[in-house]
Amino acid sequence: MAAKRRGRAERMPGVVAAGHPESAEAGAAVLRAGGNAVDAAVGAVLASFAVESPLTGLGAGGYMAVHAHGETTVLDFFVAAPGLDGTRRTAELAPVDVVFDAETVQTFYVGPVSCGVPGAPAGLTEALRRFGSMPLEELVKPAIRLARDGAPVNHEQAYILAILAPIHGRLPGTRELYAPEGRTLREGETFRFPELAEALERFAAEGVVPFYRGEVAAALSDFVVAHGGTLGRGDLAAYAAIERPPVRTRFRGTEVLTNPPPSAGGTLIVYSLDRLERLGPVSGPEQLVAAMDAANAHRADLLGSTTHISAVDVDGMCVAVTCSNGSGSGVLVPGTGVILNNMLGEEDLNPGGFHMIAPGERVPSMMSPTVVLRDGEVILAVGSAGSNRIRSAILQTVVRVVEQGMGPQEAIAAPRLHSEAGLVQAEPGIDEAALQRLEARGVPVARRPEINLFFGGVQAVARDPETGALSGGGDPRRGGAVAYA
Repeated sequence: MAAKRRGRAERMPGVVAAGHPESAEAGAAVLRAGGNAVDAAVGAVLASFAVESPLTGLGAGGYMAVHAHGETTVLDFFVAAPGLDGTRRTAELAPVDVVFDAETVQTFYVGPVSCGVPGAPAGLTEALRRFGSMPLEELVKPAIRLARDGAPVNHEQAYILAILAPIHGRLPGTRELYAPEGRTLREGETFRFPELAEALERFAAEGVVPFYRGEVAAALSDFVVAHGGTLGRGDLAAYAAIERPPVRTRFRGTEVLTNPPPSAGGTLIVYSLDRLERLGPVSGPEQLVAAMDAANAHRADLLGSTTHISAVDVDGMCVAVTCSNGSGSGVLVPGTGVILNNMLGEEDLNPGGFHMIAPGERVPSMMSPTVVLRDGEVILAVGSAGSNRIRSAILQTVVRVVEQGMGPQEAIAAPRLHSEAGLVQAEPGIDEAALQRLEARGVPVARRPEINLFFGGVQAVARDPETGALSGGGDPRRGGAVAYA
């Protein structure tokens, strides 16, 4: 029996879950080539820049949780507030209404004034330096091919392009990129990003220097400042990824480790799990709502555009990495291949008001790459898109895998609910009797007609520490996919 189990592990060097099939396959190909989970995650992230570009890219920021050699480390490479050069704003944020469905319209604030200091190039490079085993120039090849040759727009990406069209259409650059024939690209049409391919080639050849101290940094800063923003050359030169110890809690015999402050999401997930641990087994929506409401007393947010990747290899190294461009600023800086984030214009990330974060400080976030251990062995790596729905999506996935024994795909696909500001929103399939009991207690319930990316985009991988068997789950709400090595 033991030999059979080892053989199964040898035939499956790892698994990658991502927000797009091409992203997942790029990561799995790295594992097949002998790379470890960090190599695979970086390869998948780079590919996501090409096929999920409205959500992420070289102008984005993020977090990576790495479990290796018995320790879990969080790398913070999220967006920092600019202004170290003393540059003053000469323009204002541009409000844009985004229609998610007939019931959900939200205002996002975009344009050059919304652009913070990107962290993705610095974070990926630091992750490889600390934990990787393959060179960047190898890992970036699939991303370069996808950016230059293009890939078909799938159903979920077509939806994202459609709802973000008011942002992309504001300025030259993104306008032509996503609407090359005067209309937004549709499902099945090919999306190409040749400028990104050139930027990735430069990244592979020269590393981070051009993006923080060289020609690209100068172009980013000069363009933003010329159009009223505050992203100075000094802000880029001062940026670095930061290692942080994870926050942790016990839940049903496991240890859950996730993103610490200044990110808010991980702390709220830990708070919710602590509450559920005291409430006992989750028998229905009521306990989940109680835990979410307790966390909601700490923070309230809106929707953002994010993508997550999880990877695990045969040796038990696992990675959870979340990257985000916010809703995107609509700013594609000419000649750089970099679409900048709009983190200074995301209301959920600026609870004290716009332009109130001190220069050089990290913008707060709800992103929460999470690792779950049992007896010191990885059993789950998980993360999600969806701004404030990140915490409820991860919470429900962890409960379903750890407490209810579901596999990652079943746990992710199961219907979700989210409680905030006194309103419970529920996807189809949530127990109707339980929802009626909530209503009888005076809790308003909104029944959503179908699953939607509003409720997050979870990607997870799991490992059985006894057998070494690996599995993964991709969120149908985000076009998630799983690829095995």
